[in-house]
Amino acid sequence: MFALAMRSIRQRPGRFAATLLSAFLGAAIIMTFNSMHDTAGAQGVDPTSAETLSTAAGVVGGYGSLLVFFAVASTLTVNVRQRSSEIDLLRCSGATPAQIRRMVVGESVAVALAGALLAIGPAMLGGRVLLGLFQDSGQVAESVDHAFGTVALYSGLAITLLAAAGAAFLAVRRATRTRTHKLRTRGRTLCIRASMVLGGLTLCSTFAFSSTDAVLMAPAVYGAVLLAVGFALLAPKVLRALLGRLPATGPSGYLAVRTMRERAAQLSGVLMPLILFTTMATATLYMQAVENDAIDASGVPKSIDAKNLETLNLTVVGIIVVFACIMLVNSLYAATTYRRREFGQQRLAGATPGQVLGMVGIESLVLTATGVFFGTAAGLAGIIPFTMVRTDSDSVLPDHGLGIWLGIVAVAGAAVLVTCLVTARRALRTPAVEVVSLAA
Repeated sequence: MFALAMRSIRQRPGRFAATLLSAFLGAAIIMTFNSMHDTAGAQGVDPTSAETLSTAAGVVGGYGSLLVFFAVASTLTVNVRQRSSEIDLLRCSGATPAQIRRMVVGESVAVALAGALLAIGPAMLGGRVLLGLFQDSGQVAESVDHAFGTVALYSGLAITLLAAAGAAFLAVRRATRTRTHKLRTRGRTLCIRASMVLGGLTLCSTFAFSSTDAVLMAPAVYGAVLLAVGFALLAPKVLRALLGRLPATGPSGYLAVRTMRERAAQLSGVLMPLILFTTMATATLYMQAVENDAIDASGVPKSIDAKNLETLNLTVVGIIVVFACIMLVNSLYAATTYRRREFGQQRLAGATPGQVLGMVGIESLVLTATGVFFGTAAGLAGIIPFTMVRTDSDSVLPDHGLGIWLGIVAVAGAAVLVTCLVTARRALRTPAVEVVSLAA
């Protein structure tokens, strides 16, 4: 089956482009930040610089790795679910579920390994740039040289390959097993509850820190990310319930509601990066605004630790949020491209290209609203305990308006709408009869 997996990759490399991009970007982020551990442990590094670098690697590398894990997993889930027809054909040809799992997992691990190896060079360069940011702000001594060692290399390879193998195994297991829907629902419910409980406990641990602790933001962000994962698993179920009450006006609205109701289970792979993007951007930007206000209110000039934290947060927002946005676009592109046959069948049934595009536009708006709602809820869950501890007041929300949040919503909405509409428009250029015959 491994030989079959390698031939599948060689024959259809375009199918695995989304997985390769996810693994490449994810491994690059993990290796970049974890190289700060290698740099801090090198000989001749002073204690202050070592502490700064270790904090950056521990805090950012920690929840950055968690984000990368779920982003790679969501992309692979979309990829495997698109191969249901191929998996059914293999089973009819005599392949056992265990053989199919080995084939799909082997494909995913091979592609993820290639992406991780390609990320080594950019990660080395990114680590040098990150170290330069710390040195330019005076947080790390100029004499410290960047080191890329075993911690960065092994952590990047391990997390990327584990995410690829785990996601592929779970996705193909759902596609090949014949157990009842009740057992599948029970497993999903268990994952949702575990994410919610762990997220809630992590958020509560924020109150165990003092307002001046440098790592005060870490448990708030960790908890928000865990809640976001739970919300992403719960969102399709809530979405299916809402679609039953959503009024369908016009042909495009009718098609959008019926299509999303049937594809609600597959939307989790798209909602995951959307919810994570909204959560990370909302939580980190508002927390940094609260931190800046607290420092200004104290009347004391920013210390090295404060500058360190601000640089960290801005760097995280710049890298992690961009990564989440790219994963969102990547998942949307893969999911929409796969629907060419569906679009062709709708056109053959009488729908015009304009009505199909309208359907995609309505779906995009519903997806954006769902992802923004759950992402904002998870972000607020992290902002509230951080604000209460950092400001030492009864206020539970930061004294900032909706400007930051509206900017985040605008970016998320633009990413979803532009990606879906442009991809659908390209798919509609091919005649409907040709698309259906090729797909068949």
